[in-house]
Amino acid sequence: MLLGLRDALRSGDVFVPGSRRYADPTSYLMTPEQWGSQRLEFCRLVEKSHDADQALAAVEDELHTALDDLEGALASGTGAVRLNEQGELVIPPLSAESIPEAAEALRIDLMEMLPPTQIASLLIEIDRRTHFSDHLTHAGGKMTRSPELLRNLYAVLIAQACNLGLTAMAGASGIPYDVLAWTADWYFREDTLRPASAAVVNHHHRLPMSQLWGTGTLSSSDGQRFPTRGKSITARALSRYFVEEGISSYTHVSDQHSTYGTKVIVVTDREAHYVLDEILGNLTDLPITEHATDTHGVTLVNFALFDLVGMQLSPRIRDLGKVTLYRTGTKAAFTSRYPKAGPLLTGKIDKALIARHWDDLLRLAASLKFGHVTASLIVGKLSASDRQNAVAAALKEYGALRCTIFAARYLTDEAYRRRITRQLNKGENLHALRRDIHFAHEGHVRHRYLEQQTEQALCLTLVTNAIVTWMTEYLGLAVGKLRAEGREVDDELLVHISPAHHENVILYGSYPIEVERELAELEQTSYRSLREPARGKRDTTAVNGRFSATG
Repeated sequence: MLLGLRDALRSGDVFVPGSRRYADPTSYLMTPEQWGSQRLEFCRLVEKSHDADQALAAVEDELHTALDDLEGALASGTGAVRLNEQGELVIPPLSAESIPEAAEALRIDLMEMLPPTQIASLLIEIDRRTHFSDHLTHAGGKMTRSPELLRNLYAVLIAQACNLGLTAMAGASGIPYDVLAWTADWYFREDTLRPASAAVVNHHHRLPMSQLWGTGTLSSSDGQRFPTRGKSITARALSRYFVEEGISSYTHVSDQHSTYGTKVIVVTDREAHYVLDEILGNLTDLPITEHATDTHGVTLVNFALFDLVGMQLSPRIRDLGKVTLYRTGTKAAFTSRYPKAGPLLTGKIDKALIARHWDDLLRLAASLKFGHVTASLIVGKLSASDRQNAVAAALKEYGALRCTIFAARYLTDEAYRRRITRQLNKGENLHALRRDIHFAHEGHVRHRYLEQQTEQALCLTLVTNAIVTWMTEYLGLAVGKLRAEGREVDDELLVHISPAHHENVILYGSYPIEVERELAELEQTSYRSLREPARGKRDTTAVNGRFSATG
């Protein structure tokens, strides 16, 4: 009985009046009066018709266009995706994308030109250009900032991101423990760390080098697991990743290698529930319109909601050939029109159900888009309910239709498949960078409560974004210097060079944080001096003075 009650509370079949998490599911949505006044505005915003027949006709046109392309690809028999003798889909894995030798040689030259820097010096330099520390405000309101406050903020930030703890940082920096503890208590909160990180991402988004890697419209998300030490109310055992227990940090990464969203979740929770949260709550200037995930981030509900809020979900699904695909008409009609692709469409969409509840689906999406409810709460309830209500069933029907359109496009277009894989690989590279930064205590998280774990994860994200931004800036300066000296540097080669590294950043040792001296040096030169690469044809001395980031 208790297990049944728990499941019913999670799905919303049983609700508690006055509760925030377990309230009546309809109370999370916009009221009918609010929806009536904002219906047309929302439909214009997401480019959807409020008329169900027109909207479904447009989606059906998309389906037929995608199936036409898939039919042509399967009929030609020249593509990698094909049908075997039994009429089953054969989807070979993508071959590894080769990196040109010239790109690797260029990367080595550029890395040799970048100056070495301490992590504290890097934070001071990036803060000078982004002013992220201005967002780290006192919890009591506007306060006079002492000259030592910046030093203390950087020390706490490094201690949290590198997992050192305040006691070890006090010994490594010479700052008393009680000063660091006071700074951490009063200045480091989720509502200050998120805008601080957004300031760094916005600066990175405007850099010329960032535009070579992407436009900021594509992103991806994935969970990174961290083991825990000691008892934690959010930690769970998962033998695949931990010896004992751990947590998951779910991060959202742009195609420019910046991290714009971080959320600590229970490691056994399904990641698909949290995919939309950070996208809809995006504080940065990144114009995200498309999002990639792996199989863990995919549900029919997500396919539907992404489309209804005006975005595209582009996942990499394991065993896509075994996923049920759907048609909107009879099997005979689709098999006749698509002799190769038609037999793959084994399910049938209930268009009448979608049409009856089209206005309810738009209202649900608008409630997410306008911030009336978090996506993770709604997606979790819709996915948990065993006894589906009509709206949930209609949403899944629409999600099945969007999934079929995506699958047809994914199977047809190899460039599309490679684009998704390339974006997911960017997320993996940033996982590796975060793991290197979070080095102390063998990477074990020692905070017990979710609030503390979230603050530490956001500090790690802020430092990661600072390193990526610093690398991007200096890669741009190095490229500009090479071009000024007459060397041709092709943008096509720069696409293969990632800023998600810390080869030139010293993370270990003591942490002397001399803010005034660092700022005085940067006041004279704006950027640190570049070095000459060991290989190459130049024998000129290192350049000192002011550089332009537009290089």
